[in-house]
Amino acid sequence: MNYSLLDHGLIVIFSAIAAFLPRYIPLRIFATRKIPEWFNEWMKYVPVSLFTALIVKDIFMDTSDYSFIGIERLGKIVAAIVVLGVASKTRSMGLSVIIGLVLVFAIHFFGWMPV
Repeated sequence: MNYSLLDHGLIVIFSAIAAFLPRYIPLRIFATRKIPEWFNEWMKYVPVSLFTALIVKDIFMDTSDYSFIGIERLGKIVAAIVVLGVASKTRSMGLSVIIGLVLVFAIHFFGWMPV
């Protein structure tokens, strides 16, 4: 298949619209309304739960057949525990991600545990 410059341009434009609308519409709707306090409290947990779901899936599931891996990726489990401690102490997602990446790299590079 040969794609023209117009095809690529349309893909970029429609992708931008698809990324923009889910952010813009709720902003317009809630800009004029008072948001209940319980909703604000609940929304504080959304980033943490999404981050946790991504990490747990990567550590304990084989995505080729969606089977449970268990303890076979001990290096990632150790790195996740260290990152959990760093995140709970510092409350910094950026620092937690950087430390996790460095730790997984070191474990893999030096061959300390299976990753």
